[in-house]
Amino acid sequence: MTTPDIAARRVLGACAALVVGALTLTACGGSANADDKKDGRGGEDAVKTSVAKIAISAKDGSTGASINATGVKVSDGRLTEVRMTVAETGATVPGSVTADGRNWKPKEQLERGTKYRITATAKDADGRTAAADSVFTTVTSANSFIGTYTPDGGTTVGVGMPVSFTFDKAISNRKAVQSGITVTSSSGQQVVGHWFGSQRLDFRPQEYWKAGSKVTMKIDLDGVEGANGVHGVQKKTVTFTVGRSQVSTVDAATQTMTVVRDGKTIESVPISAGSAQNPTYNGQMVISEKSPQTHMDGSTVGFGGEYNIPDVPHAMRLTRSGTFLHGNYWYNQGNPPFGRQGTSHGCVGLRDVQGGQGDTPGKRFYDNSLIGDVVIVKNSPDGTVAPDNGLNGWNMDWNEWVAGSAA
Repeated sequence: MTTPDIAARRVLGACAALVVGALTLTACGGSANADDKKDGRGGEDAVKTSVAKIAISAKDGSTGASINATGVKVSDGRLTEVRMTVAETGATVPGSVTADGRNWKPKEQLERGTKYRITATAKDADGRTAAADSVFTTVTSANSFIGTYTPDGGTTVGVGMPVSFTFDKAISNRKAVQSGITVTSSSGQQVVGHWFGSQRLDFRPQEYWKAGSKVTMKIDLDGVEGANGVHGVQKKTVTFTVGRSQVSTVDAATQTMTVVRDGKTIESVPISAGSAQNPTYNGQMVISEKSPQTHMDGSTVGFGGEYNIPDVPHAMRLTRSGTFLHGNYWYNQGNPPFGRQGTSHGCVGLRDVQGGQGDTPGKRFYDNSLIGDVVIVKNSPDGTVAPDNGLNGWNMDWNEWVAGSAA
């Protein structure tokens, strides 16, 4: 006979066994679910992100972005699409992806002080997609500087042509800016920069460039601080060629010009230099501009109404202040024969005809001259031209030139 207490304990024991069994089954069931996740059915691998990492050089929300170095790169993947637009107008900025799919750059230099948007997508080796975007503003004109320079890339110039920069802002950190520009020649000549004030920097060798040499100008000013809070935006390499050597000497005492090319005298022609009242500068001058015809008005260079000639032929600029070597078709109107005396207001004239046609000394010299050719004037009653009046730094002693370098 079983007592009530014994019966109750048996029932509790049976229940406990059932509970243990249930716990065992539950544990087995949990283990099966974990294996499912490892199989990739609804587990961690199903939500794994792309390993491709996109980097846009201009950070989202940034200002002062480079107009040269902005671009997109990807690691562990390939770019599939990059779109760049002007934020204000939506205009597309053309660009291209490199053959390996890792880099994208705009086709042209960006504008200063402009807001842009870049959106980019890429895929990793498993085809998983990554995306990135950025809205940014490039450096403003007020906070940047640009140097206009001569000569331009791809040109052929005379042996006297310096490399000359004119900056649109005053440069106080001259060493940093000059260090950001390197000028080298295939001739091996040493090239040194010289500052004329705070906005002009010229480079030249001690002697004229060697004929036939190649000159390379590397401009690496992007991000260089030229003055407090004002940074450069240029980054490019420019190469030009030095042509044959032509150096012409004007003798104001004999009113003649002798042209020497590659060491040989080509011709000697009569000229009309400046009058006794308005003599021509002495010194080494470089042809900086050429124009088949130009308007010359004395009032623009400090004279009164002495002359106003609308069609001066074959004009070649020698100084910034207005000295030209040009054709002269009006000389014989009441004057002695050409080459007997100087009658100009400081220019050097060659016999020519109105309209500039025909075989005249003026046309012949113009056709055979390069920007960068040297014209030397001697025996004039005037002083020597200032080194910064035009591209005429050759009139400065080399030691003084080097002393004006900030690097």
